[in-house]
Amino acid sequence: MRVWHAMWLQRIDDKIAALQKREAEQQHGPQARPAEPEWCVELGIGDGRPPAEVHVGGCYAAGKRRRPVGRDEARRFLASGVRACSHCRPDTALDILDLPTRPALSTAVH
Repeated sequence: MRVWHAMWLQRIDDKIAALQKREAEQQHGPQARPAEPEWCVELGIGDGRPPAEVHVGGCYAAGKRRRPVGRDEARRFLASGVRACSHCRPDTALDILDLPTRPALSTAVH
């Protein structure tokens, strides 16, 4: 009976140690993650991957092809005609009032 109880106590202690280790790893994950950039530019496809759209760093609408940029570079992209995201509105966040307008896409079916 004593051996049986000792075996179960060991199993319980092992399970507690495993749970404590998993909890410590879960708490370490968010702390070790790099900080989110303040601004990012979504890149197009093709030769040279031209910038397609500027986003605020945590925008959910930013695609997978993106890179972080600084405030000044984001302002330069917007001033040069790169589209501002309509969801996160980086132009408003950067206090840019007059952006060059791009021609609207034609909705007529040919």
